[in-house]
Amino acid sequence: MPAVHYTVELPDGTRRQCYSPSTVIHDHFKKGEVMPMKDFITRSRTALNAASERVRQRFGFACSSAMDQLSEIEGWGRSYPADQTVRIISL
Repeated sequence: MPAVHYTVELPDGTRRQCYSPSTVIHDHFKKGEVMPMKDFITRSRTALNAASERVRQRFGFACSSAMDQLSEIEGWGRSYPADQTVRIISL
């Protein structure tokens, strides 16, 4: 299953490298897209749960790396106001 590494720019200009175990992430984010932090977290939750489910369907177990990535996003996402923007730098 092809993994996808993508980079996001946070409201303070910090860039974070993120991981999805599946290309399903392309269904949820596009390069150059800008969105409020709240939306980014919500969409990340949906995308990474879908990616983990794809792993489950193929291999019989959920992807802990997808859930770790989601936990990380939710963690640093709480450091910013929900209405500040996140940009998808690369995907």
